[in-house]
Amino acid sequence: FVCPAGARAAPGGGSLRLSSGRAARGDINKPVIDRILRVDHAGEFGANRIYAGQMAVLGRSSVGPLIQQMWNQEKDHLKKFNELMVAYRVRPTVLLPFWNVAGFVLGAGSALLGKKGAMACTVAVEESISEHYNNQIRTLIEEDPEKYKELLQVIKQFRDDEQEHHDIGLEHDAEAAPAYSVLKTAIQLGCKVAIFLSERI
Repeated sequence: FVCPAGARAAPGGGSLRLSSGRAARGDINKPVIDRILRVDHAGEFGANRIYAGQMAVLGRSSVGPLIQQMWNQEKDHLKKFNELMVAYRVRPTVLLPFWNVAGFVLGAGSALLGKKGAMACTVAVEESISEHYNNQIRTLIEEDPEKYKELLQVIKQFRDDEQEHHDIGLEHDAEAAPAYSVLKTAIQLGCKVAIFLSERI
């Protein structure tokens, strides 16, 4: 998952590259782009902390390599959003220090329930993120699909990655976790609150 700066590995061996020159022009809907990038950056930051927490507990277990594989993709996502934040001159949410702790606690806490608990957390979080990315894709298409073509390409690719993580969680017994439906509902409620706050603060 090592890419040159500004590039993102894409299916078929190509790369997703976003021209930062586009950000310098005044032809974008700045409030919309600010909100999208701020919350996506926060979400990928939080996802990294969740996987870090899971690895702290389960890193040496049989499921460790699988969690590491998903975490590597999240690191790639965060790197890309760090670049986009600079290119579009967007400030991060002031809540990053909170998400730093909350994400790690959620990851470690779910992993303490065992492999199934960790996978239940993955399913809940990735389902929320995939749905959120789909909403953003609709927003950008309504705005101007040609103007935001590069950003749409990035978000669609990352949405597909998150959906893949969701499916991996289901394949690895997420639904057999203790109190799965309660756990999933609680985590997704937390995700909704995190998204709402990170878009605005």
